[in-house]
Amino acid sequence: MRSTGSLCAIVCRSLPPPNSVEFDDDIKACAALVHRADPDRFMAAMAAPVAARKVLFPLYALNVEVARAPWVTQEPMIAEMRLQWWRDALKEIAEGPTVRRHEVVTPLSQVLSPHLAAQLDEYVAVRRWDIYRDPFEDKAHFEAYINQSSGTLTVVSAQALGQADESVLRDFGYAMGVANWFRAIPDLEARGRIPLLDGTQDGVRALAHEALGRLQQAQSARAAVSIQARPALYVGWQTEWVLRRVLSQPSRVAAGDLAQGEIRRRFSLMRTAATGRW
Repeated sequence: MRSTGSLCAIVCRSLPPPNSVEFDDDIKACAALVHRADPDRFMAAMAAPVAARKVLFPLYALNVEVARAPWVTQEPMIAEMRLQWWRDALKEIAEGPTVRRHEVVTPLSQVLSPHLAAQLDEYVAVRRWDIYRDPFEDKAHFEAYINQSSGTLTVVSAQALGQADESVLRDFGYAMGVANWFRAIPDLEARGRIPLLDGTQDGVRALAHEALGRLQQAQSARAAVSIQARPALYVGWQTEWVLRRVLSQPSRVAAGDLAQGEIRRRFSLMRTAATGRW
């Protein structure tokens, strides 16, 4: 693991001239948090233009904090309180005028419009499912979970950078969310959760097929996402590879065989960033 000092050197490399884009201590702390807890999102943010990182690192740090909140305690009430803390913080950003001082909340307040901050309430609230062991009620419940977590974070991240059509972003976010969900299933099952409505090979294949269709629909409408907003979609650079791998052999989900080799992982991200073709 790199030290915080060396990490800050990585985050701040290739900075433009002074007074153009500056990374303060909060942004560096967000980057360090993402680096430790979510290497894929850290890599995706580092592949983005420097100015975009100032927006993406606080949002990805929020994702780390919200995603782990239900898992850091065995007490459901405490987990509920942790999620409520983030909902309250986002409400302060949306409604103002005072926002609590916090190394993630403070930089978020500087990059989110009131509208985008308000949208993130559903993104936090839906993570209540992670606290308990109840299965999804039906397909609509599962789709709402993916749409309001991965989908909403995708919408906010992209629209915080530039103009982008929400329906395209939600298609992309859904596909990415399902791909990431497949990768998380072994851990979720080990924690006693029931992550799928239909865990049979046919059921897994059908879900992958649907998600791939949503991805292709989003890709066919790339023009609806501005150049400025596209770096927010770099984070899904492995989505198509994962979904096609599941389609070809659904048993890979239970086996946890959905990780790219390091060389492929880095090269495919570089290609996505260089071409802008997410």
